[in-house]
Amino acid sequence: MYKNFLPDEYVKSIFQISPDTLLEKGIKGIITDLDNTLVEWDRAEATPEIIEWVRMMEQAGLKVTILSNNNELRVKAFCDPLGTPFIFDARKPLRRSFKKALALMGLKREEVVMVGDQLMTDVLGGNRFGVHTILVVPVASSDGFFTKFNRKIERRIMAKLKRSGLIEWEE
Repeated sequence: MYKNFLPDEYVKSIFQISPDTLLEKGIKGIITDLDNTLVEWDRAEATPEIIEWVRMMEQAGLKVTILSNNNELRVKAFCDPLGTPFIFDARKPLRRSFKKALALMGLKREEVVMVGDQLMTDVLGGNRFGVHTILVVPVASSDGFFTKFNRKIERRIMAKLKRSGLIEWEE
């Protein structure tokens, strides 16, 4: 059961994910979470660094879609200035939103990576759907109300994965 929570990769920041590395793996599209993956959960707009990262991915030929459990107003306000496709109220880890993201990009599961900061939503959802998963360290140390509950469970899962020798990285 715990293996569903095991990401394929772990990075400290979204900026450690390069287009060349993804392309070498046959990846053509990125599904990424928004809050605490790209920017702090309470930051309304993309930072210049995030804008540059998204542009760099797109210029390399990678399609980027934002998949968020947040509401339409929040996600639209963030994505519209970037011109980035998005899915709001995704209800991750349910598969439906992942399937919708794939259709939006016109790609196959093996051509897509899911990037996010939460085991309970991003990694579990991506793994259950059958895409490559990358867990990133949250960009903020604070979380929204519901995420705080998930983080408590995630800490226990991470501890179990470490004890089982399934992960080797530092927190």
